Amino acid sequence: MGMSAADERAASPRDEEWPEAEKAEKLARGAALKWASGVFYRPEKLERLGHYRSRETQRNSSIQSRLKSTVQSYLEGVSAGLEQLRSAAQEVQSVCQDLGAARWALLDSTDQFQGLQQMRRLVEEHVQLASVVQVLPQIFSVHEAFSHTLQLLHGQRLLEAHAELMMVEHLRDDILSQLHLRGLSSAQPTVLSYFSGLQQLNETLAKQLWDIVGSSLRLVREDPVLFVTAVRIIEREEKIDDTLLLEATFLPPGRPKGWRQKFYHVLQDTIKGTHFHAAHMDIEGPGLARHLAALQKDIVSELRVVKDLMVQCVPAHYNILSVCTTTYHQALTSHLQEILREDLDKQGLFLLLEWALRVYHSPEMMGHPDLLPEVDVSALGPLMSPELVDQTERRYVVKVKASVVEWMQRTLEVEFKEWFREEEPETDHQGFFQSALPIIVMQMLNENIQVASLITDSLQQKVYNMALEELEAFLGRLREALVQCGKEHQQDRTVPKYYVSYLLAMLNNNLALSNSVSSLHPNTAHREVPASLQAALDRMQKKACQLLLEELLLDLQPLCLQLPSRKWLSGSQLISSMCEVIDKYAKDFSHVRKPVFTLLLMDSELLVVSQYLRALMQKKMVCKSEEERGQLCERLLQDATQLQELFCGLGLDRSQQSLEAVFALRELLCLKDPALLSLEVLGFITKYPDASDEHISTLLDLRGDVSKEVRHVVLEMMAQQPQVLPEGYRPIFSTILIPVPELPFCLRKGKCA
Repeated sequence: MGMSAADERAASPRDEEWPEAEKAEKLARGAALKWASGVFYRPEKLERLGHYRSRETQRNSSIQSRLKSTVQSYLEGVSAGLEQLRSAAQEVQSVCQDLGAARWALLDSTDQFQGLQQMRRLVEEHVQLASVVQVLPQIFSVHEAFSHTLQLLHGQRLLEAHAELMMVEHLRDDILSQLHLRGLSSAQPTVLSYFSGLQQLNETLAKQLWDIVGSSLRLVREDPVLFVTAVRIIEREEKIDDTLLLEATFLPPGRPKGWRQKFYHVLQDTIKGTHFHAAHMDIEGPGLARHLAALQKDIVSELRVVKDLMVQCVPAHYNILSVCTTTYHQALTSHLQEILREDLDKQGLFLLLEWALRVYHSPEMMGHPDLLPEVDVSALGPLMSPELVDQTERRYVVKVKASVVEWMQRTLEVEFKEWFREEEPETDHQGFFQSALPIIVMQMLNENIQVASLITDSLQQKVYNMALEELEAFLGRLREALVQCGKEHQQDRTVPKYYVSYLLAMLNNNLALSNSVSSLHPNTAHREVPASLQAALDRMQKKACQLLLEELLLDLQPLCLQLPSRKWLSGSQLISSMCEVIDKYAKDFSHVRKPVFTLLLMDSELLVVSQYLRALMQKKMVCKSEEERGQLCERLLQDATQLQELFCGLGLDRSQQSLEAVFALRELLCLKDPALLSLEVLGFITKYPDASDEHISTLLDLRGDVSKEVRHVVLEMMAQQPQVLPEGYRPIFSTILIPVPELPFCLRKGKCA
């Protein structure tokens, strides 16, 4: 239904004053229209219009009744509130009037208040005097209390003495506090002087307490009551300290005493002073071992006492077992550092390392079953820092090195003397010459490495590295000793008598050392001989072989000097004599083990070949005819064949021999047509690239039928065909020197006649 104009005019002021009401009315109308359109959208629904109208009429009546009731209740409450406000305003006005009257009354009584102020001061003085009168009997009995307390202390009645002491201290502190509050600081020195005996009593009591704490480990086993008494007194003083510190208004002299902290200090100082004075310790020889063993025994014993007995005598918050464990640990750390400042021998350094790194944490000490699990030093850090351990290990290695060097030098001196004995060296079950040197050296090195393995892997590695370095140095000194022995033998070949035998023994020893070095390495997976040590072993072997070959050369040289000669061409026994010398040495070489035996045979064969070729190239003989060249070729064939059969019989394969050079040289000399020499020489220098122009020229001279033109062609061909030594080639001709031709003698600087 639409609204009339009058209704709209009447509603306008209300809408402007209450916009929310207008909005609510619009929403209600919209909801009603939506509901009506939903209900009456079909004609048959209109039949129930009367029913809906009566229901909504009743509903509106109910809502209006509730609204009227609510408004009525609200109006009644507003009326009651206004009445209360009127009553309160009347009461406030009455109070203001009373306050004004009281103000005027106070202003009239100012003179009377000044009289009351004087009375107040008198009352305060009276109260102070009354307080003094009350404590006078106690003040007068102070000195008597001092004497009584001192008697109690002398009789070790500590609890009673401490009670008397606390009473007197409380009296003094109370008086001082009152003086402080009233600003009478000038009177404090008088009070302190009167109570001066307290300081002596405190010192006497403290001395007895600290003596008891210092003997606590003994007392808890023998008389724990005395120790418990001392702890109770300390705890009393701690409570007094805490109370005074909390109040923080006045702190009496001597407070806080801090006796609990002093308890810890005395206990720690006692532990340190009892066991850890290096000045009173014998660190020479077995003294250090005895000292460490005593420390181990005493520390375990005392920690057991702390764990089983002392813990029960002190409050739990003391953590007495942890404090003692930490004290022992820290004291040991400092003590070991102090010992390490001394110049310890290798045994002392080893004992310290073993004790700190092995024994200390073992079940024999801090890991003792009686101490676990309460005692745990794992959280306290290592007894020796990693830096100190490394430094000590290096010191130990230096000491071991000095011992090893000294021992090796003695071994070398004994070995050197044995070389000059009047009997052959000893042999093993296979007949090989040997001495005790490898066993002594390797056993000494291996023992030191094994001993180091009982401490740490790092120490074992350090000792292993040192052992290899010293073995290398020892091989150098041994090589020098061989050289010295060789020089003495050159001066007199009868000294040493069994020179060759001992050289062979040294080769076997060197081989034994080489085979044993790998066993020294702690790790079986990395048993490689270092390159420098292997080089030292190779130098040692090479020097011994060189001395043996020099000895063989001395016996061969007189025979080689007879080559070549007309007598030799005619069929002398020269090569047979050489074979006898070689066979004699080969029998000696059989006393050396096979790898070196084969090497000696190869070097001996090469030496024989080079000496044989050197003799041919000394320009002692030139073939005068073809027949003589034939004899020379036949002699070369017989000699080379005889020598080849000898070395094959000794066990040297032909592929390992160098005698093929003699056969090749023979082919060069046997060539009948000199014009073909260039081709023959080309094949020769291809097979033996170390043959020089001088060598070929000398061989051409030996033929005796080579013209200058052919010689020029051959040398020109060699110049155009430079040779390169292949890898693994054993030089033959490079060791052979060609004698320089003698120059004609001239009388003056001019063209020679």
